[in-house]
Amino acid sequence: MANRSKTVGISRFRKHPAAIFVVMLLGLIITSGIYTVGATATNQLAKSSVDAAAIMNDPASIDAGKRLFATGCATCHGLDAQGNSDGPTLIGVGAASVHFQVSSGRMPMAAPGAQVMRKATQYTEEQTLQLAAYVASLSPGPEIPTAAQLNWAGADLGKGGELFRANCAQCHSFSGRGGALTEGKYAPTLMLATPQQIYEAMITGPQAMPIFNDQTLNVEEKQAVIAYIEFLKDSPNPGGFELGRYGPVAEGLFLWTVGIGALLLVAIWIGVKAK
Repeated sequence: MANRSKTVGISRFRKHPAAIFVVMLLGLIITSGIYTVGATATNQLAKSSVDAAAIMNDPASIDAGKRLFATGCATCHGLDAQGNSDGPTLIGVGAASVHFQVSSGRMPMAAPGAQVMRKATQYTEEQTLQLAAYVASLSPGPEIPTAAQLNWAGADLGKGGELFRANCAQCHSFSGRGGALTEGKYAPTLMLATPQQIYEAMITGPQAMPIFNDQTLNVEEKQAVIAYIEFLKDSPNPGGFELGRYGPVAEGLFLWTVGIGALLLVAIWIGVKAK
């Protein structure tokens, strides 16, 4: 008897006019929670202990990278990395570009499209460095940043904020969560990028991003930018529920949806009571 009453109660809730709004609200809350947990977990990944310098100068590692390239990259970039109709040449792109693209999972590319999306990596850190070493052996290019270049611990956070707002916020938004561009492209969130990937992106300019060489931003300025992005990752939100910090448009849309939804619920409730 109790089970029957419970079933009847659930059935009445499903037929209630407000049920769809409750389900939508729960969906928004669950989606935002999953995003927050995923981003936090990714940011907590431990740093690799692989000796990059040793691999880059090791002939055996270069040979291993060549074999990896032949099986995983040559289809689009050609056997000698000269490029073909499916992919650009990699001659001169440098080790930093290869490490950025492969370590962030953007390469190998899952499918052609306007935007190369970040995804789970297919190679270990050692294999990624071997691929980078092979491509770098073909022609000089931007090198993988050293530990000294990535040492942003004492960087000027205030200066980094100024540089970020002047050079990065237009595309990645003031919060570093990314933003839409043209023709189906977008600037990705920086909350998932490691300091090394951020540095490598600055010196290689992937996709629509400009290159920030040492004449544009010197090493200390790059370190300051990295320090500011790391600050954004961990900074508290005194305003409460942050909604991804996408800005006033997303937050306004959320409040508008909730507000209109609440008014509809009140109107429905009044109508039901009037009957």
